[in-house]
Amino acid sequence: MGLFFVYIFKSIQRVSRAVLYCLDKPLTYFILKGNNVKFNSFKTSGLPLIQVSLGGKVHIGSHFSMNNRASANPIGRTQRCSISVGRMGVLEIGENVGMSSSSIVCQNHISIGSNVKLGGNVVIYDTDFHSLDPSDRTDKKKDIENAKGIPVKIGENVFIGAHATILKGVNIGNNSIVGACSVVTGNIPENEIWAGNPARLIRKIT
Repeated sequence: MGLFFVYIFKSIQRVSRAVLYCLDKPLTYFILKGNNVKFNSFKTSGLPLIQVSLGGKVHIGSHFSMNNRASANPIGRTQRCSISVGRMGVLEIGENVGMSSSSIVCQNHISIGSNVKLGGNVVIYDTDFHSLDPSDRTDKKKDIENAKGIPVKIGENVFIGAHATILKGVNIGNNSIVGACSVVTGNIPENEIWAGNPARLIRKIT
């Protein structure tokens, strides 16, 4: 009897997932188009949060994939993927890029090469969000206007581990790896593994 209920539960679970997945793609297509995102082919589980201001630009290459639902990638701290681009921001994503519950905030310029994997809850910011001058932070307008932003560039074939944070001005070279939970504040050359807070060189990839 116990196995009977397991089979029933699993069957209902499979059917409900199939129904949701059938809705995910057309709804995500509408979200992307509604934000004037330029894209080709994509796969998604769940619905992402996309916010592109008027004047902001987003270009996504083919074979883009997103996990936005816990059942698709149950790694903990699950949220929807989110992409936020300001009115002066330019976000460029290459081909065959995958992200899970990741967040990208682009107020300046973020470039992500092809064949890049962004692990669960990875965040990429090209801005400080707030001014570093305490007097500016007492004035909302000055606080936002004087927030520092520097472009971020991530090369080809890069793998960024779960919960890592990539901050403004960072350049990550081709084929490099960022360890889970790392905070990257400086440049990472090609073919290297970095990890820690702040991230440091662990070893070269030979």
